[in-house]
This record gives sequence, structure tokens and C-alpha cells, in this order.
Amino acid sequence: MPVATQARLGASPNPLLGRPIEARWPFGDVLLSRCNALAPARTAVVHPCDETSVQAVSHAAALGLIAPILVGPGHKILAAAERAGVDVSDFPLISTPHSHAAADRGVALVRAGEASLIMKGSLHTDELMHAVLAQDLGLRTGRRVSHVYLMETEDYPKPLLITDGAINISPTLEDKRDIAQNAIDLARVIGITQPRLAILSAVETVSARLPSTIDAAALCKMADRGQITGAVLDGPLAFDNAISPAAAADKGLVSPVAGAADILLAPDLMAGNILAKQLSFLGGAHAAGMVLGARVPIILTSRADSERARVVSCALAVLVAENQGLLAAQAEADHGG
Repeated sequence: MPVATQARLGASPNPLLGRPIEARWPFGDVLLSRCNALAPARTAVVHPCDETSVQAVSHAAALGLIAPILVGPGHKILAAAERAGVDVSDFPLISTPHSHAAADRGVALVRAGEASLIMKGSLHTDELMHAVLAQDLGLRTGRRVSHVYLMETEDYPKPLLITDGAINISPTLEDKRDIAQNAIDLARVIGITQPRLAILSAVETVSARLPSTIDAAALCKMADRGQITGAVLDGPLAFDNAISPAAAADKGLVSPVAGAADILLAPDLMAGNILAKQLSFLGGAHAAGMVLGARVPIILTSRADSERARVVSCALAVLVAENQGLLAAQAEADHGG
């Protein structure tokens, strides 16, 4: 990775513990390098009205990941850029009166074929997703949308996907099927050819008193019947059994997933969100995040996330867009095809 890139993506402080987080992010570097040969994705950046948002947009553009279209209150965006010391004069800016209008306009850009990605700025997630999921003017597909964290920690030997900690509050069994498939599809895009998906609960045995264990067993059978494809599933598994070979062995679990999971499917949003944030703030894990299942990938990180997390999230979304043919369609439109 170029030294200049490393400098731009340097270590950021841990806002809870007040200590620096290790700047080394090996898999994040892999994702960035894989984007080198790809054209920048036209990206509707919705309401980038704080310093971290505009810095991330500027750096992602400098790395050739995105061609940003800034959407939101123009005076707030320019003021944020001035505070951050960032020049955004080369980026198209579509001024809107407020964040709700910015979300609507960002979605409209995608529907018009003028953007291949959406990137969340400093507005609330529910504001953006309300526009994305609008019945007639949104970006719905036949699949339920869901969020996936891509995490990397020195204490686990490979990248780890966690879903869904941001969108689906209390997912049904059918919702979990789509949540699982979205995460599997992402895992395969980033090079995990046969992902191992662990369906989490508090225990590894099925109990009618714990509905999440019933869902886990049903999802495994759905995979057996081809309703979920592209991965090996097992569950229910407790968190320790999913990621620790020693814990799995202590419980006598014989499974290709136990102790070696690539994907953790949480029983609900609270569990997934708490798990991901514990890994970040107490475990020092790096985290990128995006939403899948809409017409285009959506770069969706927490407002507390670092600039580096947002830049790597952009790389992740660009790779998904390339896999879905969105960049090819963008190039064809640019050349009048």
C-alpha cells in the first residue's frame, strides 16, 4: 500500500478508551488494493454535514474509490468542509433544505441512473432508510435489506462478518433467510468462497423456550433444501462455540462451522449491534459497514465511526457494485451506450 495512502488512513483515537487504535488493518488494505483497477463509483453522499463525513468523502475520492455527489444543505456541507480543511469545490453539490430532502434526492439520483452507490453522511440511519424503503420511490428489491459489519481483530485469524446490527430490529424467520443470504453474497464477493455461517443464540441446543434456537434449526434445514445457498450453516451456536475451537471442543461439537465461523448471524438487532460495538471499543477491532438487498449498495456506518472505517466501507461497497454489474452500467451510460 502506498505510503501516502497509509498516512491518509492513519491511526484514529478510540473515543471510549482514549487510546490509539492500531493503524494496521490488513484486510482493509486488501480491499483497497482490489479497487485500484476499478473506475470510481458515482456516489450520492447524503447529508455530509460534519467534519468526519467530508474528510472520508475527500479521501475516498482521492483514492479513486468514489466520484461523490454531495447532497444536503449546501451551507452546512461547505461549513463542515471548511472546519475540516477539505476542498470540496470539485465535487457536484446538490443543495437541499434538510436531511429528509437530502435522503429523498440521493435515492432519486440512483433511480435516475446518476449514482451507483449511496453513502450515509451525518443524518440518522432511519432518515436515510425511510427514503430507501419508500414503497413507490425507493430502492426496494425482492429481498429484504440488511446491514453487515465487516470486522477484523488481531484475536481472530480472519475477517468476520456480523449481521444484522443496524436495520432489522426483530427479524422473522423469513427475514433471517434474506439476512443470511445477503451476508453470504458479500462474503463471496470479498473472496470467501465457502463461507461458514454461525446462527447465534445463548446456547447450542434447540429449546422451545428460546425462539432464536428454533429459528436457527429452521435456517439450517432451509439451507439443506436450497432456500439459502453458497455457504455452510450451523446453529444454534453460542458466541464462544462459534469462534473458539477450544470452546467448541469442550462442548463436544462436531461441525465445520463451530470454532471457525466467517459470518455471525445475530438473533436480533440489539444482539448484533452490541456484539459489533464490543468488538470495536473493547476488542480494538476494525469495522466497516454496508447495507445490502437494495438496488445499489449503501455505505452505512455509525456517526461515531472513524474516517478510516468509512473509507474501507467505500471500498467494500465498490467491490459489491462491481460484482453486481453497476460499474459496467455506469461506464456504458458515460459512453452514451
